[in-house]
Amino acid sequence: MKNFNYPTTEPFNFLGLDEQNYQKSRIAVFPVPYSSTTYWKSGTKDGPQAIIDASRHIEFYDVEMKKDPSKSGIFTLPFLEPSKNSPEETMARIKNVTDKLLRDGKFVMMLGGEHSVTLGAVQAFNNKFSNFSVLQFDAHTDLREEFEGTKHHHACVMKRIKDLGLSITQVGIRSVSEGAEADNVFLAPGLPVDKIISSLKDKVYLTFDLDALDPSIMPSTGTPEPGGLGWYEVLNLIKKISEKKEIIGADVVELDPMPGFHAPDFLAAKLVYKIISYII
Repeated sequence: MKNFNYPTTEPFNFLGLDEQNYQKSRIAVFPVPYSSTTYWKSGTKDGPQAIIDASRHIEFYDVEMKKDPSKSGIFTLPFLEPSKNSPEETMARIKNVTDKLLRDGKFVMMLGGEHSVTLGAVQAFNNKFSNFSVLQFDAHTDLREEFEGTKHHHACVMKRIKDLGLSITQVGIRSVSEGAEADNVFLAPGLPVDKIISSLKDKVYLTFDLDALDPSIMPSTGTPEPGGLGWYEVLNLIKKISEKKEIIGADVVELDPMPGFHAPDFLAAKLVYKIISYII
């Protein structure tokens, strides 16, 4: 842990692996328990903890891919401590850590927290990679210029990413802000796999807001929307993209855990592990 000189809370181990070695690991799990005060409820800060807790009960062997992805090495970083001063400072902390992980050749799997954390990671990827797409699974386009007095609200995150000059493909959308411009929007229900893949550049950063999924299987989000995507259609798309494109980094965000109801936590943890399995 001495390699990471940033404010942290106690570290937790994704999958409960017996041994973690940063130098030998290909995957870096980066938990960011950040939630602003603008939610009608703000439990998304507890999402990374719930995902990691649930991950300890996942089988290492992926029966679909016929392999154990954990053998490639998965290292869990300490939880980042968000800034109490400003969202901008939190984004800077995320960017700085992601910069280091990319310099060290790691595949970054960030766990949020609310969706605004994606900006800090994408800023770091934008420094390293000159030409890539951002693939956004989401119920909402998140393209507002400003919301509730800030440009760093989770409803603005994709507008901030668009301001970087990056191409965005949005999948599972069913709630759109009037007048917000988007590049490639694919509304739920249904996923036109070939069209989605053709909208992407050769390198892809994947950001997965869990409210892209239907509330019947993922009710534990800050802003659920009816009519979402199904488990297997999501996995099929991510797998197909991984076969045709290079997924260079990913995040899973917006889990808002419900006390005593852990099925959504397990779904989120399984999704993280499936993404890892597809890209290695």
